[in-house]
Amino acid sequence: MASVGELLKTIRAGARRSLARARRQGVIDDFHLLYYYGDTWQNTHWMGRRILKCPLDLWQYQDIIYTQRPDVILETGTADGGSAAFLADICELVGHGRIVTIDIDHSLQTLSKHDRISYLTGSSISDAIHDRIREEIAEANTVLVLLDSDHSEAHVRQELERFQHYVTPGSYIIVEDTNVNGHPAGPNFGPGPMEAVRDFLNTTSSFKADATRERYLMTLNPSGYLRKS
Repeated sequence: MASVGELLKTIRAGARRSLARARRQGVIDDFHLLYYYGDTWQNTHWMGRRILKCPLDLWQYQDIIYTQRPDVILETGTADGGSAAFLADICELVGHGRIVTIDIDHSLQTLSKHDRISYLTGSSISDAIHDRIREEIAEANTVLVLLDSDHSEAHVRQELERFQHYVTPGSYIIVEDTNVNGHPAGPNFGPGPMEAVRDFLNTTSSFKADATRERYLMTLNPSGYLRKS
């Protein structure tokens, strides 16, 4: 049986480790907020086109594309088209894959014309769009999904419910901007992607959050890299 002194020593060591972890996470969160609320996040470009992504997440995307070789990447939320252009350029570099990007309105955007990009206009949870998606992935062996449209919890949860069926084993659904609603940004945002992810993971054993995709510490998608088993 351990002595009182040994027990106290163990407790103190555990407390120091907990404090060190808390300090580490505090530093990460402080940098996250500085990055997010400064002029960095919305002033990031890929080949001259604005891309509303953290470069550390983009580095993970290129790694996933290189290792997984997805035949089709489904993206919801085209915005300025920067992320579709980035994904297509990485596919071009590896010589494989194409992008299907979905948005409710493409009319006001100057979008990249790229042989590897197809644009679908409509709601990412509509039956019409999903009819088109099934056509696009009919011959695909590997499918990767990025969710970056309406960030309300209800909408993201519906996207997860529908898109989970397209993801192939070993590939991912990447739920973007899980950082909002206080995780750690946007504390007044309201329930959003993180809450949708938590509910989704409580209802499925087919997907797990892949913490290795957060190894660069700063990510706009904490707990959002969902890998299918």
